[in-house]
Amino acid sequence: MPKNELTALAAQLESFLGDPHDPASRMPFDQVMAYDEREEYPFALVSMVRRWGVPEYSLPGAQGGRAGNVETGFNLARIVARRCSSTATAMVINNLAFMPVWIGGTDEQKRRLIADMKDGHSMSWGLSERAHGSDLLASDMTARKVDGGYLVSGEKWLIGTATMADRMTLFVRTGERPGPGAFSILVLDKARTPADTIRELPREQLHGLRGMDISGLRADDAFVPAENLIGAEGQGLEIALKATQAARAVINGLAMSAADTALRLTLDFTEQRMIFGQAVSDIPYSRRQLTEAFADLMICDAVSLGAVRSLQAAPEQTSVWTSVAKYFLPTLLERTVSQLSVVLGARFFLRGHPRYGIFQKKLRDLLVANFADGNTVVNLRNLGQQLGGLLDGARGADEATRARAAERAATLFGMHRPLPVYEPWKQELFSRGADDALLAAPDGLARLRELAMDAKEEERGRLLRAADAAQELLDHAEELAEQHAALQARLGRTLGQSAELFDLAKQYCLLHTTAACVLTYVHSHEVLEDPLPNAAVLLLQLERLRRHLRPHESITDQADIDEVMRVLRHQYREHRLFSYWQFPLAHS
Repeated sequence: MPKNELTALAAQLESFLGDPHDPASRMPFDQVMAYDEREEYPFALVSMVRRWGVPEYSLPGAQGGRAGNVETGFNLARIVARRCSSTATAMVINNLAFMPVWIGGTDEQKRRLIADMKDGHSMSWGLSERAHGSDLLASDMTARKVDGGYLVSGEKWLIGTATMADRMTLFVRTGERPGPGAFSILVLDKARTPADTIRELPREQLHGLRGMDISGLRADDAFVPAENLIGAEGQGLEIALKATQAARAVINGLAMSAADTALRLTLDFTEQRMIFGQAVSDIPYSRRQLTEAFADLMICDAVSLGAVRSLQAAPEQTSVWTSVAKYFLPTLLERTVSQLSVVLGARFFLRGHPRYGIFQKKLRDLLVANFADGNTVVNLRNLGQQLGGLLDGARGADEATRARAAERAATLFGMHRPLPVYEPWKQELFSRGADDALLAAPDGLARLRELAMDAKEEERGRLLRAADAAQELLDHAEELAEQHAALQARLGRTLGQSAELFDLAKQYCLLHTTAACVLTYVHSHEVLEDPLPNAAVLLLQLERLRRHLRPHESITDQADIDEVMRVLRHQYREHRLFSYWQFPLAHS
């Protein structure tokens, strides 16, 4: 969907939902908090966004949905999630449960399930198990073949909407021999399954998303007809892993929306609160905290822009892009919102405050992105397994390879660029040593320096400083490659399980994220509305990344921070999402 069409669609949804601070709006904060306090599933809110059609933008248009790409559904979910994380999560779970069908199902299976969902039915994704967590190869739920279908036995646990959903997409063991070919995907229709063969497990009490249905399902020889097999027998692990790639990209929107609301609530306070004769926003320390939080959000926006678009524009590399995003974004934003809580002060603790009570809920809610659909360990391990090839690929790439990467980066980070229709079956489980973000980074830096030459004096200086900072961070790839080679020589086959490899994977995320910030600036600057893009914002983004390596060194001065504050205030006062997607927000 073109940028202007997506912006218009987001604005329509925003207008429909209204100002969340207005009790008369359709999804007000006071109602969201009431559901949370009662730990009650938000049926009315979920039903409302379904009637509007939000879930349909994450279902394939060819079989009855409205989606041609992932980016539209991702951004509409952000609009909902900035108000109610539980409603957005329920919606995302429903669409991710369909993802295995999108990847491996027949046209008829897709049409039938999409028609059911448009009629109000929902799905859940039965992947994890109590005893095995993220170790999919150890999964115990079995599906024994019988005449006309399968008899399913076993348990799935910590499953979103497991009780509420009408159907559950199941990852099951169909083969007796151990290994990746022993698993398949089935769709269990609970309404058509004998009552004595399935039992819904008790709902779990949660730290965040208190209103969500997170429970499980126990099956004892539950019959699933053969027509509900998705893909071929033995193809289940491949389908599940590809579905998880999409989940890793999409779920970050929940954390970003929580942080957006938290920053907006903090500004509500700091712009009005006077202390020592000035607004809290004008106190240098508070201003620094606010602008750093804004820079963190813009970092996450750049990384997610590339990760979500990679599902369509670079499907063979999405194992890297989505793993970087899924590790780095929620980890960073947890610290960001904690930092904002210090600025908000005592009001952070006032759960019943009509304006700020929602803040502590958002801090709790965003934590789900740290572990759902692949936790920190899983994503760092995925990167660690590919790290040698990625670093060697970046060092040894020829000019033709870098030119192809630079051309594709223009689509990955150019918000106005059209995307190919989403074909999730084209996603690959390993990138084969290619990461277009790193490969295109030299071209991005060259473009950034060219933009600096055409800029006014103050902006020119900031862009050149930003280019130098990015170059310094990207040059760390050489040292990282040497560390990886030395570690591999020392540990041999045990390298993959070493804590040191996980640390190197974290550093690789910094390189990819640095490239994402630069490439977003150079490829989207022409279509962004003033005051974005902004050289001071980019400089502060790079300072925030640089501090992972040099925690006590600054590359910005007070004038830079004041300029970032000007941009932040503009976005806040003009009611714009804190994002390169400058969606207009409802206000009253």
